[in-house]
Amino acid sequence: MASQDFDVLIVGSGLAGLSAALHLAPTHRVAVLTKRALNDGSSAWAQGGIAAVLAAGDSFDAHVEDTLVAGAGLCDPEATRLVVEGAPQAIGWLRELGVPFSEEDGGLHLTREGGHSQRRIVHATDATGAAVQQVLIERVRRTPNITLFEHHTLVDLVTGPKLGLADPACVGLYALDDATDEVLAFRAPHTILATGGAGKVYLYTTNPDTATGDGIAAAWRAGCRVSNMEFIQFHPTCLYHPHAKSFLISEAVRGEGGLLKLPDGTRFMPTHDARAELAPRDVVARAIDFEMKKHGLDCVYLDISHQPAAFLQEHFPNILARCAELGIDITREPIPVVPAAHYTCGGVLSDLAGRTDVPGLYAIGETACTGLHGANRLASNSLVECMVFARAAADAIAGAPVPARAELPAWDDSRVTDADEAVVISHNWDELRRFMWDYVGIVRTNKRLERASHRIALLQAEIQEFYANFHVTRDLLELRNLVQVAELIVRSAQARHESRGLHFSRDYPSLAEPTAPTVLTPTAG
Repeated sequence: MASQDFDVLIVGSGLAGLSAALHLAPTHRVAVLTKRALNDGSSAWAQGGIAAVLAAGDSFDAHVEDTLVAGAGLCDPEATRLVVEGAPQAIGWLRELGVPFSEEDGGLHLTREGGHSQRRIVHATDATGAAVQQVLIERVRRTPNITLFEHHTLVDLVTGPKLGLADPACVGLYALDDATDEVLAFRAPHTILATGGAGKVYLYTTNPDTATGDGIAAAWRAGCRVSNMEFIQFHPTCLYHPHAKSFLISEAVRGEGGLLKLPDGTRFMPTHDARAELAPRDVVARAIDFEMKKHGLDCVYLDISHQPAAFLQEHFPNILARCAELGIDITREPIPVVPAAHYTCGGVLSDLAGRTDVPGLYAIGETACTGLHGANRLASNSLVECMVFARAAADAIAGAPVPARAELPAWDDSRVTDADEAVVISHNWDELRRFMWDYVGIVRTNKRLERASHRIALLQAEIQEFYANFHVTRDLLELRNLVQVAELIVRSAQARHESRGLHFSRDYPSLAEPTAPTVLTPTAG
């Protein structure tokens, strides 16, 4: 079958991918590939909001400083200022598209979240991501020049060397079509990875099932460096309930006065940090982890019942409703919460235009490591990063020369068979997520990391054998990517001999100076 031919391929349908598609559509033929439905990525799950300097008394310098403090000395100053100064324009663009942000007294209602010195979080009640995604999806579906390929899973990127060419550029990709069970070739001179993070590498996560690190793993295999993969943000407050899967209790609950308590009602955050409940996420997550281990608890409690019921209904209708479905009345009782893997601060190393090490290949959003987040992402900086870098990448592509197009051969599966033991995939998936949670979680040690490394090597050998001999499936592709990302997380954690931001090691509890980003380079071959 001949390859599908486009000007730009975008893998991922979250805020980063769809924003880039809309910016490029007036001048380029764009394909958006997503492995499930358009709305099934992490962006739609974002509750809190989008950080932007819009209030009187706030300033770009203050937002930059808050970001640098949260990032614990590892933020890139240029990337940080680019995003902060581009945030108001990004909000304006979304408003022009019709995103229904919450308003108050005729203007945007701004809330405050942990690590921010000012109220600067633009939101749509407590379901900002869903509101933004709905508007973008409606716009994308009716925009000429954008072709949507839902239920298409990235198998691998295709670079010149894989075709025997001297040019190292990315020339396209292979993707598995769920409907036909065929691997299709897609060709374009520009490819944007916007596949999100890798939260599903952990047993407990606030991320949807799509967060399997596909873009990070594919870029690594294509020859891209990755950076800061040890910095996995654990959101402090995921709802703890046997019938609630990955339901996040927004940071904004603490921003509006929510207090963290032990089962007996004792508040504990002031003993851990002067900022108490409004400390950055890494501080709060470690404090909860400490208290749970100290007291042998399954969870702690987040109490906002002192606020009026009408206030909670106005500001947190979705959280109130979801908790009520589970028998928790947040107007009268506290919410049981635990930390959970939430955000991949590292990723594919990219520049201020989203360019990676491989010509023609871009990475934006959670897939990328732009340097904005450093050792810890400041709350609500991620959605605005998606938009600013989507525009930057689109501008770079618009100004780039158009190279000659290489022919992509059809996918060859003539020497593989149907899997006879699919249980291997489910077993390895479960084993990986459990030992990553136990050994590479909120608190790490050299011994735990070594144990994880040993198990990853065994899994990689099994998965590679499976990949080489059997027809690919989405489950196999996701597992292959997760194990690759797990290796990158562990290698990065082993390389950092200090505790900084989201990486806390009992063997190296102090900060080391000078410090630098962790950068891993793939070996040739």
